[in-house]
Amino acid sequence: MEFLYEYGLFLAKALTLVVAVGALLLIVTFAAKAKGEKGELVLTNVSDDLAELKDHLKHELLDKKALKAYEKAKKAEEKAQENDDSVKPRTFVLDFKGSIDAHEVASLREEITAVLTVAEPGDDVLVNVESGGGMVHGYGLASSQLDRLRQANIPLTVCIDKVAASGGYMMACVANRIYAAPFAIVGSIGVVAQLPNFNRLLKKHDIDYEQHTAGDFKRTLTLFGENTEEGRQKFREELEETHELFKAFVAKYRPALDLSKVATGEHWYGQQALALGLIDDISTSDDLILKAASERTLIKVRYQQKKKLADKFAHGASMSVAAIVDRLMERNRPLP
Repeated sequence: MEFLYEYGLFLAKALTLVVAVGALLLIVTFAAKAKGEKGELVLTNVSDDLAELKDHLKHELLDKKALKAYEKAKKAEEKAQENDDSVKPRTFVLDFKGSIDAHEVASLREEITAVLTVAEPGDDVLVNVESGGGMVHGYGLASSQLDRLRQANIPLTVCIDKVAASGGYMMACVANRIYAAPFAIVGSIGVVAQLPNFNRLLKKHDIDYEQHTAGDFKRTLTLFGENTEEGRQKFREELEETHELFKAFVAKYRPALDLSKVATGEHWYGQQALALGLIDDISTSDDLILKAASERTLIKVRYQQKKKLADKFAHGASMSVAAIVDRLMERNRPLP
């Protein structure tokens, strides 16, 4: 009987704590929404990171004599840099890993705005693009963001380590120079749209579906209605129009491309893309960064959303609840 009493008391305490935490979370969440959480820019000096890595490896690998010579040369170099009034040009490094809807463009626009605010003559930008494409309007906006750099006469380089196809290549072609890894997937200058139609299934089960529109082509193809050949033809025309706009966009930035060969919707590996003129050279982003590090200051720019206070509190609260439950379970565990 005493055990049941203790166990009931434990459940009451646990339930009270959970309700209290839930109520507090709701208050914090509404407060955070009212305040409007914003993100923040995170800048990383890649040049300093590489220098620290080199210094660490030298200390691990060199014998005493070689290490002494290295330290002496390093001090001489640092002294020379102190007396040198010239400032190294900067390369701003951005990463874009795109999803189907290209919602990452929200961070990209902040990063590019930041670069445009501080860029000086001699600076340039390296963007690592990784995307298999997606929605036209999303990637159109992402490409326009990169074009802001071109319009400001800031040299832009895009590197493709894995894939930049369809909307991803739409972004890449804006660059002054495009690099790709040997087996990166490049191209896919085409447009695709597909959707299922459940009209026959609905008819089979005597289910009516109504859709009312104003305008002959407000809807061309639907999921549940009966599609017409006229609607299909209009849909194909719209796809062709989008494809023509895509081709014109690519031609604007890479006029030497033979679009009859590359705008077929096919994709190619980096080595093949180089032969077709889709890219300018073979290289990974790591190689480009290492080559630039000796002559330029590399700054990685990343815009990240701040972790909401509610999320932080929820994590802390869940850990606290788990600890309390563990202690109560331990205390109420029957003796063997």
